[in-house]
Amino acid sequence: MRFETKIAIAVRDDLAVWQRLNVTAFLAGGVAGEVDGLVGKPYEDASGVRYLPMIGQPVLVHLADATGLARARDRALGRGLRVGVYTEELFGTDNDEDNRAAVRAVPSEQLRLVGIAVYGPRNAVSAAFKGLPLHP
Repeated sequence: MRFETKIAIAVRDDLAVWQRLNVTAFLAGGVAGEVDGLVGKPYEDASGVRYLPMIGQPVLVHLADATGLARARDRALGRGLRVGVYTEELFGTDNDEDNRAAVRAVPSEQLRLVGIAVYGPRNAVSAAFKGLPLHP
């Protein structure tokens, strides 16, 4: 099945593996929470045990340096796409309110991005992430 929309996440290439995974999880959760109909129905195995639902389409994860993240974010915003950000400061906070305050305190061009998530029409998301390799 080919989806008309795309979810892409880019994480900064100099992060520790645990940080890449953490950033990816937070950003994917933001996309899932914001886009109606993106999360499917709960799963159930043959024994009748129920499991949480998941995002109903693939999530592509890319790597980028700081410049690449900023460029992809700017491209995505310029195309009117929905964008999520994760900044260095968020590694030092432990709740959503402090996270939002940390992002709110920094002008856009000075955000120290460690990850971004983008959701929107397939071709527009691909254009925003042009040149960023997929995470190995």
